[in-house]
Amino acid sequence: MDSTVRIIGVPMDYGADRRGVDMGPSAIRYGGLGTELEDAGVEPVDGGDLFVPRAEERDPDAGSPRRGNAKFLREIEDVCTRLSDRVADAIGNGEFPLVLGGDHSVSIGSLRGSSRDADLGVIWFDAHADLNTPETSPSGNVHGMPLSATLGRGMFGEMEWANASGVREDAIAYVGLRSIDERERKRVRESELTAFTMSDIDERGITAVVEDALSVATDGTDGIHVSLDLDWLDPTTAPGVGTPVRGGVTYREAHSALETVSRRHDADGLIRSMDVVEVNPILDERNETATVAAELAASAFGKQIL
Repeated sequence: MDSTVRIIGVPMDYGADRRGVDMGPSAIRYGGLGTELEDAGVEPVDGGDLFVPRAEERDPDAGSPRRGNAKFLREIEDVCTRLSDRVADAIGNGEFPLVLGGDHSVSIGSLRGSSRDADLGVIWFDAHADLNTPETSPSGNVHGMPLSATLGRGMFGEMEWANASGVREDAIAYVGLRSIDERERKRVRESELTAFTMSDIDERGITAVVEDALSVATDGTDGIHVSLDLDWLDPTTAPGVGTPVRGGVTYREAHSALETVSRRHDADGLIRSMDVVEVNPILDERNETATVAAELAASAFGKQIL
């Protein structure tokens, strides 16, 4: 990719059930993100971090819907509203926004900003479906709800700040699902979402699956947002995440996936924005997960290992 990459840090852990993911943006930078992007042939411009008040200073139940369960919803609204403006401004200035989380609820802001005045497809690299709502979530952790928020599911339909009208449900493709609760499974089956599980990757190979996901996300859209949750990888490769699930993609499979994304962008220029989320340095080993996150971001921008 030939572009200026605008790095936007979002040190937010309001949506997670474990502290520490707010240090993810700093850890990814320390893991060599700038150098990795330069080696990929793009110019990184670091816009710093959004201001995010500490969770200890806030009431997790303030702003939650009366009939639902969603912690720190008022704070997440504030951060994601500001993030959506930053993402939209970067795109308007001809830059590529690379958002560093933070927990996966930051994607609510990424998607709303990237889809402003555009029909947006989405590639969701994740172990989880993230389709819970305040009505159905047993934990109230919004990092398990960002796609429902974006699509206006359940009570989120009443929250304009969360909805991204430019995100088309039929242009969203999951890659690598392996941990889905029964309610989410039913929602996926009844929706227009496309889901590729780890079984699909095992049977067909990562490159074929990602190419099919890209075809879904590019069909009739103006661009694609790529969301990379580090718990998509196997915990042996990425131990520093809040919700690890055994049986994820390998280090090499992850790079092949992002290299496939990069080749598609080189061919048609449709990749519009990206976020990298759920790196938790407290749970990590020698900043290994953050370093992998930096390397994978570079692969998305054209750097190849082989």
